[in-house]
Amino acid sequence: MALEIGFLGPWEIKADGQPVRLAGRRRVAVLTRLALDAGRTVTARQLVADVWGQTSTATAGKQLHIVVSKLRDVLTPEIIATVPGGYLLDLPRDHVDAHSFTLLARQARMARERREPGTADGLYRRALALWRGRALAELVDSWAQIESRRLEEERLAVFEDHIDLRLTAGDHHAVLLDLAPHVQAHPLREGPRAQLMLALYRAERQSEALTVYQEGRTVLVEELGIEPGARLRRLQQAILAREPELELTTPLQSSTLVPAVLPVDTGSFTARHEEAGWLREAVVGAGVAVVDGPGGVGKSALAVHVAHAMAGRFRDGIVYVNLNGATPGLQPLPVLDALGHLLRSLGLDGSAVPADLEGAIARYRALTAARDLLVILDNALDAHQVRPLIPAGVGCRVVITSRNALTTLDNARHLHLGGLGDSDAVTLLARIAGPGRVQREPEAAAKIAELCSGFPLAIRIAGARLAARPDWRLADLADSLADAAQRLDTLQYADLAVRTSIAVSHRHLREEPSGHDAAHILPLLGLLDTPTHTSAATAALADWPEARAEAALERLRGARLLEAVGRGRYRFHDLIRLYAREQAARELPAAELAAALRRGLHHYLATVNTATRLVHVQILEPAYEAEQPGLALASAREASEWTEAERDNLLAAARQAAETADPDTAIGLAIGLHWPFNYRGWVTHLADVHRNAAEVAARCGDWAGQAQEESYLGWVYRDQGRYEQAIDHLERAVACWDKTALPHRRMGSLNKLGVVYTMLGRLDLAVANLARALDIAEETDDRYARGAILNNRVHVLYRQGRFEEAIAQARAAIVEWSGIGILYGEGVSRETLARAYMHAGRLAEAADTYQVALALLHGAGYRIGYAVTAWWSGQTLHALGRHSEARQDWRKCFATLLETRLLTHAEVNELLEQPVPDMPGPIRNML
Repeated sequence: MALEIGFLGPWEIKADGQPVRLAGRRRVAVLTRLALDAGRTVTARQLVADVWGQTSTATAGKQLHIVVSKLRDVLTPEIIATVPGGYLLDLPRDHVDAHSFTLLARQARMARERREPGTADGLYRRALALWRGRALAELVDSWAQIESRRLEEERLAVFEDHIDLRLTAGDHHAVLLDLAPHVQAHPLREGPRAQLMLALYRAERQSEALTVYQEGRTVLVEELGIEPGARLRRLQQAILAREPELELTTPLQSSTLVPAVLPVDTGSFTARHEEAGWLREAVVGAGVAVVDGPGGVGKSALAVHVAHAMAGRFRDGIVYVNLNGATPGLQPLPVLDALGHLLRSLGLDGSAVPADLEGAIARYRALTAARDLLVILDNALDAHQVRPLIPAGVGCRVVITSRNALTTLDNARHLHLGGLGDSDAVTLLARIAGPGRVQREPEAAAKIAELCSGFPLAIRIAGARLAARPDWRLADLADSLADAAQRLDTLQYADLAVRTSIAVSHRHLREEPSGHDAAHILPLLGLLDTPTHTSAATAALADWPEARAEAALERLRGARLLEAVGRGRYRFHDLIRLYAREQAARELPAAELAAALRRGLHHYLATVNTATRLVHVQILEPAYEAEQPGLALASAREASEWTEAERDNLLAAARQAAETADPDTAIGLAIGLHWPFNYRGWVTHLADVHRNAAEVAARCGDWAGQAQEESYLGWVYRDQGRYEQAIDHLERAVACWDKTALPHRRMGSLNKLGVVYTMLGRLDLAVANLARALDIAEETDDRYARGAILNNRVHVLYRQGRFEEAIAQARAAIVEWSGIGILYGEGVSRETLARAYMHAGRLAEAADTYQVALALLHGAGYRIGYAVTAWWSGQTLHALGRHSEARQDWRKCFATLLETRLLTHAEVNELLEQPVPDMPGPIRNML
């Protein structure tokens, strides 16, 4: 079946020349989305996001499968292929009118470049004839509207290119019939207005040409508040002066050499559709487009690919120069040498190329002043190097690639290029290593792409190694790459190497006076396993003031060796992190490395200890003090916000500390994390942290440290509902405390044992353990512990039906907590009193007490306790028939769990749909 799809106007599909009826908006949308990438994989995730959009549900994937099945029934089963991760429309691209249009336009531009105007004219006409109306007119989804606007912009560009061709051929009289309505329909486009002015002038209608200029100026001023651009202004002056250059080009002029100096477009160029579209638009609409990004990310490949695609648009051709800003083994190209290269590309040579810098700049600007030229300045070092290479002509466009952002360039648009997505990375690997091998080992291919961090250079090297060794399995290469110590060695082949590419940027920093600090700090950053880096932690690593560390981090970001992920926060790509760690081991003495790492970890230890003091009353000073001052947090709110921002870093630092020969730091960090994490309901994140620290403490005979870790680990298991494991660790904690000089500290573990036994319904054991804990609290006159233990006994008493005793005990706990000014404890004990009232059937008193507890817990910043209290308050209010108030408190509970990332939006919505919501999972195992 010969299938043809058209959406450059009313949507149509033909099979063997006969119309095919396709019912259903989503079927049309899915087929159109696949047709836009005919012959290429479109991931199922992308299809669901585009076609189902904001309404996508958990069943969208199944719905997509059904839609594809129906399309296969209407068309043919093999027309839509199922491929890893998505679907592929197996249809020649020229069977889709949008792709035919693009192909014909490209052929027309190439014919024009070859000086074949007749052929070019015919191709332009065929391309434009494919349009029957607005593209994708029937589809209203955002992706379709974006594609519609993109296609329309391409149509306008092709129409205007065709007009240029016709004007050059002397067809100005006929052009007026097509161009005048075009300008009227698009009054803000200055290019076609200039074409209309030129056509009128050549038709000896000078006054009308000037009127067209004036009309355009009026529209621009009234609608945009700007004057016409340089091209229109210069053309107006040329018309007034009747400059000879406006006349038709002479045969001698038309034979001038049109340069097309470009590297070969890579045959394996993959994806980057959005970035390529941006760059095409930027080339058309701006004077200068800058593409920046780290080494190996594909900046040059993108620039060259887009330049090849746009070659026919520039009447005077394309010139290219590699400025060697980051070329291994080569110094950056001096500006004078770069100008010489460009001038020779433009037809000069020998003595015609000035030998001095000022003369070369002047000659270059004069030569480009009236040209329609694309200049590619690849691999630039900095703005100083490229600024003299930007041509003077308003018809010229410049694309610059650089590892640096070049933000000081005037009138430039900027694109930061990151790594490829997972699907695109696997596609690139398949193009180089062979699609069959990737299809046979899809999991290994995905792992290779992940370990290459999406860097095209790394993926190309991996693919090249596989292509050279057809006997290798992809899994073998994936295993080699998984060894972090050997990954950079594995990612080198022939003249390609990831390590060398990164090293160039590092070397440039060392050579620049302003880059010395950044070059020094790069290896040190590799020492910390934290996923992101802050100026404060970096200052500790380097033993510098924070402002100096911040400046160095910014310099690394400018060199694209780090990327910003929020204010004052930076991260490595994985391969650059490996390079940094490798350089640290090579360049720095072992003692200096150990000292720097200890400073970095102690920055976190000090700040965690401060956060603990602020969010929760700490009766005893921490047994594991830090050697660094840490951040000067001023309030519980600041401590909570810092914990939120640094969560992943804190977990990574705690894990790393446990792996180093630094037991006090490992134990101290794990203990310090407990209360800041507990207040946000994140205790379960600390299971591995406490387990590792307990093992460290056991190995070094730190009984007190092990006791605290075992006790906290029991708390973690309680929150997870793993009560028997909780009991095991809490009993170990008691045994460890008995071996220390602080046996009274076992009362905390006994108290927790009482809570766990209460949750299990084993109330006799709960009573026994809580009684032992209370005896110790009485002996030591510890009001903090006494308040906690009395509070927990309440939950046993009302479960036993002893409601009045429970209420009295809760009031006693409130007295203890409030007597020492602990807001957290007073809020918890008020909530417990409300629970006792509720079980006693005194619902009105319970409801009032819950509101007091909510206010106290909110003030204390105890988020998880607030959520628990809001839940039970809702239950009480609902039992009183105050349903609207109940839902308000349930919403408070769910909102808190959502903010602390313990519930998702979908889970919250599901709970709110229930008349009486189920208790949320994250608080089910709490008293």
